[in-house]
Amino acid sequence: MDIRNLTTFIQVAELGNFTKAAGQLGYSQSTVSFQIRQLEEELNVSLFDRINRTVLLTEEGRQVLDYAHRVHRMTMELKENMQQGRDITGHIRLGMAESLCTLLLEENYGDFRKQYPGITLKILTAGTEEMLRLLDHNEVDAILTLDAPVRNREYHIVRQERMEVHFVAAAEAWPQDVPVSVEELVKHPFILTEKGMSYRRLLDEKLAELSLEVSPILEIGNTDEISRLVAQGAGISFLPDYVTRKAVEKGFLQQLTVEKFSIQVWKQLIHHRDKWVSPALESVLTYCVKREFDRDSSSS
Repeated sequence: MDIRNLTTFIQVAELGNFTKAAGQLGYSQSTVSFQIRQLEEELNVSLFDRINRTVLLTEEGRQVLDYAHRVHRMTMELKENMQQGRDITGHIRLGMAESLCTLLLEENYGDFRKQYPGITLKILTAGTEEMLRLLDHNEVDAILTLDAPVRNREYHIVRQERMEVHFVAAAEAWPQDVPVSVEELVKHPFILTEKGMSYRRLLDEKLAELSLEVSPILEIGNTDEISRLVAQGAGISFLPDYVTRKAVEKGFLQQLTVEKFSIQVWKQLIHHRDKWVSPALESVLTYCVKREFDRDSSSS
């Protein structure tokens, strides 16, 4: 059995499309079709149902996919074992919430590059739902979310931590330590991250439960810019504490005490259970843990 055919089969199964799989593998579509047909003939089963351009796994195809993943992992492990003692190399794709990028890349990324010059990193910023889709289709190797906790037996959670999130305002724009109702708060101008993104989505869902909503005067993905504008008195925002901590400590921002209102937000580093954790991926995951989790623990 040609291992390349199994690799092609995994790509078609995960992407649900022969053309996309061909593009991912650098093959022509005819080559992909030939490899799948060859595998089906060898196993004497039909791997896919092809209906109106829709490609779905058959029951036999799902069974073969499980074996294909195992063979792929063993093949990658064999290759890596044969290369022991060589420099760690690899291209790692990491999906993450945009507001976490600063923490990941500031200060020590240069040290990581010096230690692992053979590792290249591609960061894709997206909402949690899109990141999970990318993870399921093997379009990213791991994801770093900031959202409601992800609980799925298909995923391995490398590290997770609950994050505190508060409404914030300019230090002089609101009476210090005076509780306010959420009904009163939503009457004020808001500056928020994009609708549907992680903790912004959780905020909108919580407000909807209370039959409330906010119409922000500005929506922008850059949380540092939001903090700056809020500190200038341009509006109120809802941000994780790690974003606003320095501005609060310096007296530019204040956290607002909102009565009977709380939202649970979790930071989670996740990869698919079927994903082979190569030395390159292991190195990146370790770096993420040090930058995104261990640093927060030591500074709190």
